Amino acid sequence: MVKVNKNKCIGCGACAATYSEIFHMEEDGKAGVKSGVDAKKNAKSIKEAIKNCPAEAISN
Repeated sequence: MVKVNKNKCIGCGACAATYSEIFHMEEDGKAGVKSGVDAKKNAKSIKEAIKNCPAEAISN
């Protein structure tokens, strides 16, 4: 399961802009994972999001 560490997230929005099927921006200005995301189906995108997050806030 993919997770966003709210303490590390800087709210840049790169994950939500690039992988909008997985991530969204929440009211607190931080990224969040959309409900019902199929981690297995989106494994490649999740791996790329983890790699590209400038704050290293995404994990699985």
